[in-house]
Amino acid sequence: MRDKSHMEQVERWAIFVREHPTEWKKIHTEFINAQFQKANEFIERLAQQPGGKEKIKKLYNITNPEAYKKLLG
Repeated sequence: MRDKSHMEQVERWAIFVREHPTEWKKIHTEFINAQFQKANEFIERLAQQPGGKEKIKKLYNITNPEAYKKLLG
């Protein structure tokens, strides 16, 4: 079960969304996009490491590397 501070944060976010019906979408979109950006940057760095491409294949269970030429080079 989650702790009290988590539920308090959920409640604060719900209040913010209710009080800022348009602004919250921009903030949320920026946050999600930043998460994808960081993940992509990590994968790109990992691909450059020795054995990195094999780690990516294992991580994502890639069985057809030809379908991931852009990612795996």
